[in-house]
Amino acid sequence: QVQLVESGGGLVQAGGSLRLSCAASARTFSAYAMGWFRQALGKEREFVAALTWNGGNTYYTESVKGRFTISRDNRKDTVYLQMNSLKPEDTAIYYCAQYGTSYSTTIRRRPDDYTYWGQGTQVTVSS
Repeated sequence: QVQLVESGGGLVQAGGSLRLSCAASARTFSAYAMGWFRQALGKEREFVAALTWNGGNTYYTESVKGRFTISRDNRKDTVYLQMNSLKPEDTAIYYCAQYGTSYSTTIRRRPDDYTYWGQGTQVTVSS
C-alpha cells in the first residue's frame, strides 16, 4: 500500500505562486511516473501534469503550460508542482497520484491509469 500526502496548498491572489509537495511512503517511488490532477467544485477531476519515473519526460494540460512545473526528487520520494501566475480558474483541490505501471515511458492522462492517490490539498486563487 502506498500513501501519498500532499501539502502546500492555500489562498493566494491572482498572479501569485504556490508550490505543492507530495510525499510518498513507498520505497518503490522512483520506479513510477507521478501525476497531479485537480478537481474544481462541481467539475470532474482533470489532469494537470505528470512526469516519468526518472523525470525525463513531462506532460502538461494546455491551460497550465508555461505556468506550472512538475518535478521530483527520488532521494526524498517527493513530487512537486510549482505553480506560477496563478489564475482564479486554477482554484481546485489538487491531488497527486502514482501511475499504475512501473518504468513506463508513455504516460496517459486518465485518472483510471493511476493507482494510488493522496487526500488532496485546496488551492484557492482570489481575483
